[in-house]
Amino acid sequence: MEFRPCIDIHNGKVKQIVGGSLRDAGDQAQENYVAQQDAAFFARLYREAGLKGGHIILLNSPQSEYYDESRRQAFAALKAYPGGLQIGGGITPENAQEYLRAGASHVIVTSYVFCSGCVRYDRLEKLADTVGRERLVLDLSCKKTQDGYRIMTDRWQKMTREKVTAEFMDELSAYCGEFLVHAVDVEGQSRGIERELAGLLGSWDGLPVTYAGGIHNMEDIRELKRLGGNRLNVTIGSALDLFGGSLSWRDVLDVCCGN
Repeated sequence: MEFRPCIDIHNGKVKQIVGGSLRDAGDQAQENYVAQQDAAFFARLYREAGLKGGHIILLNSPQSEYYDESRRQAFAALKAYPGGLQIGGGITPENAQEYLRAGASHVIVTSYVFCSGCVRYDRLEKLADTVGRERLVLDLSCKKTQDGYRIMTDRWQKMTREKVTAEFMDELSAYCGEFLVHAVDVEGQSRGIERELAGLLGSWDGLPVTYAGGIHNMEDIRELKRLGGNRLNVTIGSALDLFGGSLSWRDVLDVCCGN
């Protein structure tokens, strides 16, 4: 298990929010924490700690009045830690190379690929051809329904008919190098992990997978490690001391490394 740090940017600020509260209308979100430091500060912190594979997420839509400022923050973070961070939020074949040239190790994609309620393989192939499958991370952030975990798009506001299953991940693995999965029902709420989802992801023996959502304490991390067979990586937001929570990020590193 690896600890994968995060830098979530909304309205030009590094924030932690309740994931399901995000709305494009009015650029609204229920905030858990708004950092005084900029995105580059956190990128330098992660670089100095030797943490790789973390992600920057742009939480504004490209139509937002805040989008340019959020992008400016993202580019500053990439400059501060070239090659150490992934980036997602509004990624398309047309802008992906710009982020990679700016220092992103990978681009993270959901909405461009999962379009009109389903996976668009023509778009997926175009993106993989543009950036190379090894530099593409597919975000399978999902919400629990009566018939499984459905993938959510457009900043977790729209539900698709695609479900997260081992077979589907096998299929998508031909086009990408990693998966990122936010448990939307518990994202930003620090009230415990989505155990069923963690077990599902942990039972799949394929590409690297990073789980996000609901981490509250060290026991949650140990449980995620167990359910994931020590294969799942983890990202933590609101519960971390860096973002106003009680979990020491250095202690989290120790638990992830098995100490």
